[in-house]
Amino acid sequence: MNTAGTYDSLPLLGRGRHRNPRRGACFMELASYLAGEKWSDHPACTHPTLALMARAINDLTTNAARPRLAVLVPSVIGLNSTDPSWTVRIALRAATTAMPIAADDRQQTLAVAIVGAERMLDDLEGRPAGTLTPRSVEALDAAPRTAAWAREFAGDARIRRARFLRDAAPSIVAVSVQAIAESATFDADQVMHDLLSDTIDECRVWDGSADLPVPSLVPEDWVERVRPAGPTSAA
Repeated sequence: MNTAGTYDSLPLLGRGRHRNPRRGACFMELASYLAGEKWSDHPACTHPTLALMARAINDLTTNAARPRLAVLVPSVIGLNSTDPSWTVRIALRAATTAMPIAADDRQQTLAVAIVGAERMLDDLEGRPAGTLTPRSVEALDAAPRTAAWAREFAGDARIRRARFLRDAAPSIVAVSVQAIAESATFDADQVMHDLLSDTIDECRVWDGSADLPVPSLVPEDWVERVRPAGPTSAA
């Protein structure tokens, strides 16, 4: 569905990085600008793993659908935490969203990611070993043979916490978003938009801000702050 007409007054977010606002903006660059930070696609105002998800979704969403993402930008400002569970749960949300709709060659990676992330939550949150969240159960049930293979492949192995947070979680998010974007049988733009929106909502629950108003800007203010990116701004 082409939604660009509905969002014509919002900035036409572009793929990739931009040198300054006058050359356009990606999702997180616009967040940095609105937060009053130095222009960057890695601003301090947003949790790094959530920001990674936003960048990936921004870049893999089609040009026609990308303007819809702009209305979500204010809601990531100030959404951050040092709690390592955030990193794991954001990665897990991405993997469980992608697993049921991913191509077969992606599902093995995603199944192992879900098993690993759940084990990491067992460690971080003191849960009984083998605990699975309902979303993980549903995602793994979508491909039972692959899930069984993933459990056997993982065996009793335990990844170090620091390595999972530094390396595995970002990779899980990147692979998950790519798998959604490559889906041929679903509206990938809609699934990616909903993944980002739902993850933001979850983060707001975790930090206790779910009942607070979501920051917003009227369309006229967006236009004044950032000039819509031209065709040459996309990478």
